[in-house]
Amino acid sequence: MKAIATIIVILLTALFIILSSSIFNNEETLLPTVQETLTDNTIHLKLGHNTPVDSALHEASVKFANEVKRKTKGEVIIDIFPAQQLGNDHQMVEMARNGDIDIILTPTAKMSVAVPSVQYADLPFYFPSREDVYAMLDGEPGEMILHNLKSIGLIGVTFWENGFKHFTANEPLLSPKDFQDKKFRVMKSRIIMEQFRAFGAEPVAIDFYSTKQALHDKVVDGQENPLVAIVSMGFYKEQSDLTLSEHAYLGYVLSFSEKTFSKLPQNIQMTLIETAKEITPWERDETHKREEKLLETIKHSGVQIHTISEKDRQEFAKRTAYIPQKYEAVIGSNIISKTKELLYNKYGANFKNDDHILIGIDTDISSDTKVAGLAIKRGAEIAVSEINAKGGVLGKPLEIIVKDHRALASKGIQNIEEFSHNKHLVAIIGGVHGAVISAELDTIEQLKIPFFIPWAATAGLVNNGYKDNYIFRVSANDNIAANFIAGYTLKKYKKPAIIVENSVWGRNNLKLMTQYCQEHNIKNITEIVFNRGQNNFKKEISQILDSQADALIMVANPFEASKILQELKARKKSLPVISHWGITSGNFFKENENLLKGLNLNVFQTFSFNNQLNTKAKHLLDSYKNKYLLSKKSPVQASVGIAQAYDIVYLLKLAIEKAGTTDKTKVKQALENLPKYEGAVKTYAPAFTEANHDALDGRDYYMAKYNSNGILVPVKNK
Repeated sequence: MKAIATIIVILLTALFIILSSSIFNNEETLLPTVQETLTDNTIHLKLGHNTPVDSALHEASVKFANEVKRKTKGEVIIDIFPAQQLGNDHQMVEMARNGDIDIILTPTAKMSVAVPSVQYADLPFYFPSREDVYAMLDGEPGEMILHNLKSIGLIGVTFWENGFKHFTANEPLLSPKDFQDKKFRVMKSRIIMEQFRAFGAEPVAIDFYSTKQALHDKVVDGQENPLVAIVSMGFYKEQSDLTLSEHAYLGYVLSFSEKTFSKLPQNIQMTLIETAKEITPWERDETHKREEKLLETIKHSGVQIHTISEKDRQEFAKRTAYIPQKYEAVIGSNIISKTKELLYNKYGANFKNDDHILIGIDTDISSDTKVAGLAIKRGAEIAVSEINAKGGVLGKPLEIIVKDHRALASKGIQNIEEFSHNKHLVAIIGGVHGAVISAELDTIEQLKIPFFIPWAATAGLVNNGYKDNYIFRVSANDNIAANFIAGYTLKKYKKPAIIVENSVWGRNNLKLMTQYCQEHNIKNITEIVFNRGQNNFKKEISQILDSQADALIMVANPFEASKILQELKARKKSLPVISHWGITSGNFFKENENLLKGLNLNVFQTFSFNNQLNTKAKHLLDSYKNKYLLSKKSPVQASVGIAQAYDIVYLLKLAIEKAGTTDKTKVKQALENLPKYEGAVKTYAPAFTEANHDALDGRDYYMAKYNSNGILVPVKNK
């Protein structure tokens, strides 16, 4: 019996060992480990960045991860991968877009190709102080930039930093001339490269982790970086001189992968965003606190430390002043304009509290017609620059502030009201959208502010029924332009169809063009009205072609016009298109170059730098290309807006001088009694009268066609 009992015990023990082995080694066991229990209930996120573990950025990342873990009670664990462990910055951006990394910290310059607006932080000698950088990045300009990250599948949250940048080399760099003919390592950023070219140096793009070796091998003569990078990467060991310049800001964008973020519960999303923003001031303070110790490290190594004088700083700023203007269309005119407005509110005109005369511009600089908005701004800026160079008006400099109405009537009205509170304001220049100006009329007339229209052609804007009319226009008038376009069409075609946008501008043109055709015995015209933002025009184009129309008159802005022409060209039978000028308010040719090949497109215009130019227009063209660094052969976009805004500023100057004051009512009266003036668009003889506030008429209109370079060339009358 004992033998049998012994055998049973042995067998039971063996069975227990086998079962135990199976239970604890089988991945599909029903008894999970502690780690697997956590994994079932825990969200693990990966955060990657390029800085060393002893950096403030890394410590902030750790603090961020710990705080998120605390707030979520361990539900969210953020695993941090510093020093490019997951790849270089460009690789990590792509991985985040694909959802392979969840959170990334990226130098703004390294995002500049995918999201050009982030180059804003790279602008040299642009921000007056560290506090101003923070105010901009944490305010509206920063919000606009972060919003743009959505276009590449990232959720932009906040801006952390590595500090302000300084120069190192093997000699002091105290003025721009010290950079002449030297080579400098840079990040791959157009603005940073432009900065060094402005100093006469050659920029060389080299990866961050290869920079020390490049300095050691004398591949480059110097580099720029914040103190933390200069010390942590050992750059100071390869260079004899450090120049404290604080010339630009090395910001880091903290962003989430949209693919990851969209899958997270809403409460977790909010926790991540709020915590990242809460950590931001700490990260910046920590970076700043470390700089004194970093300077001591550099100084004790024997490196000579220099500081740029205020006089030389002004020379650097003067050399680079053109860069924000040159790259405004790339960064975003809305971002640059908002920055100028905020700095103006803080420091006054030209960073002085001196008396000045303000011209406000209320236009779209961020949506479909932003090209036209920028053209209007630039035309006015050139005129202001010329006038100020000659002493200003009544001994005071002119200043321009631009507010973006984003094609929204409510925002436009708000802009007008905000401008009206500025005691220096003398007049406002509008933009492209007749519907916005139409909604603003009551406010403008109540406030009695001279308001100029440099583009919008909508008929009822000037002849608006107000007895004391403050609206003046240097642009087309659809009461005349609609007949001009319809008349041009009927000279060549017998049965046009008309397609217009559903707005004051579109409906008014439809009414006037249809009436003109009927008066010329053209009956049963196909009329189509579409809504702004419409994507599909299959039904409309089928209706037009089924009507046996032999031409299409189009009143549309760039986005919808592109869709209309795409659908038209897709059909076996195409039609010649006669377009109002709305299409020229955007990047229409650049975005539709292939589409336009083979299409017979005629465009209404009032001015072109490719038409026969008078002396003033030639001067304006030269000034424009010099100021914005365009080659002689480069096409000038939206020339209508440039020239007409330019003339408006000069006409306003004449009125202020005639009135002898900036009193708005007296300036308005002076505008109605101006002398003859030769402008860029035409000779005004005079521009306005008490009865007529439209400076252009049918004699100033013509039709044009795009050539192969995207230039609108006037159509010769046959």
